[in-house]
Amino acid sequence: MQKMRKQTEAERYFSVNRRRFLSGLGACLAVPALESLLLPVARASVLSGAEKLGVTPTGAPLRMAFLYFPNGAHQRYWWPKGEGKDFELSQTMTPLESLKSKIQILGELDQINATAGPDGAGDHARANGTFLTGVRVKKTAGADIHAGVSIDQVVAKQIGHLTRFPSLELTCDAVRKSGNCDSGYSCAYQHNLSWRSPTNPMAPEPNPRLLFERLFGGGSPGERARNLEMRQQQQRSILDFVLEDARDLQRNLPSKDRAKLDEYLTSVREIEQRIDRAERFKDHPDPTVDTPAGIPSSFQEHMQIMYSMLHLAFQTDSTRIATFLLAGDGNNRAYPDIGIPEGHHYLSHHMGKEDMMEKLAQIDLWYMRQFAAFLKKLDETKDVDGKSILDNSMIVYGCGNSDGNRHTHVNLPLVLAGDGGGTLNTGRYVKAGGKPMCNLLLSMADKLGAKNIERFGDSTGRFDTISA
Repeated sequence: MQKMRKQTEAERYFSVNRRRFLSGLGACLAVPALESLLLPVARASVLSGAEKLGVTPTGAPLRMAFLYFPNGAHQRYWWPKGEGKDFELSQTMTPLESLKSKIQILGELDQINATAGPDGAGDHARANGTFLTGVRVKKTAGADIHAGVSIDQVVAKQIGHLTRFPSLELTCDAVRKSGNCDSGYSCAYQHNLSWRSPTNPMAPEPNPRLLFERLFGGGSPGERARNLEMRQQQQRSILDFVLEDARDLQRNLPSKDRAKLDEYLTSVREIEQRIDRAERFKDHPDPTVDTPAGIPSSFQEHMQIMYSMLHLAFQTDSTRIATFLLAGDGNNRAYPDIGIPEGHHYLSHHMGKEDMMEKLAQIDLWYMRQFAAFLKKLDETKDVDGKSILDNSMIVYGCGNSDGNRHTHVNLPLVLAGDGGGTLNTGRYVKAGGKPMCNLLLSMADKLGAKNIERFGDSTGRFDTISA
């Protein structure tokens, strides 16, 4: 009789519209970044001498994001003239002219573990897989992938409890975790930046609509909070049923099946924790904008919408850590909207041909324009302490390939935007002198208050040169 009752409940719960359930399952909303809520707590911590996590010296949220563009950069048009505070932006950097005082262009930082060595071809997969992990990824196209925990997830484990989303992962590319994408390397490397564990990438979200509903709930403005509460009740009921039924089942399984069930239950409990986190934050932001329709046919529109989603996530303090894979390394997309019918990857192997290099430079400039527009929006948005969100951010824009023609992974093209809440020395072109990029990642983790990270990847120390 008891068994029959459970089946009836299951049928009732699972009759919920599948699409609404799946989109709601990941719904985690944030309290808007309100001065009355955030600053008094942070200031009290300062007065008491308590350690601060994920905040600036004023107590405002401190954000960190990593944005990845594909196939390296055309060297001639990327690097500035001059050095230090006395530098001129290059042709590719011209969209950043109005923000010159709020960026640092970083040269001579390397990811040596992305170089070929005995592994041979596969530089695009290694470029992606090493960018935020600093480790040499295992060359395999099978299920035995192995990279490292990425720096965003290292920090998220320490400060992720402060927001509804410990981190956000976005992409404008395909989402793939298997298959052979680059000379015997799994697609998992090429289509993911963020790694929760060496064998588990954090799949990024490519659909603006699903991302928006995850952040703010479904429906029209004014309806989202109610819809969210309904979905949370449905989620809680379904999870309770799943966990209860699984406990009954677990007692009668052989050891190998119990291990598989334990792995599944771990995922269920993670969802449960996300619901708990969502329920702790009772005030749900409800932007007065329509929910995006989905993935646009225009790549530019897709990217602009995803940048807007990231802006909203930071503005509402939904998360303080994000990765955005604009396109995976090796991407061969054409850009007919700017008069370039050839593929990006094809053009990156220009072999010194002037016409191909000019087209490559135009693509680099196109990506930079989208990035600059995002930074300007952050800079125009006031934060809780009166500064801009850009002032209270650390945003790395770069690629794990330097010269796409030669597949080099030294002197990576990197821009660090934002003032880090007043802790960064901006308005400069800095040459690191051939240090690991992981030194930079360690210093950024320090500024977010992460503790007990002595080394990361192939780091040799901190890159404190970025600091004010």
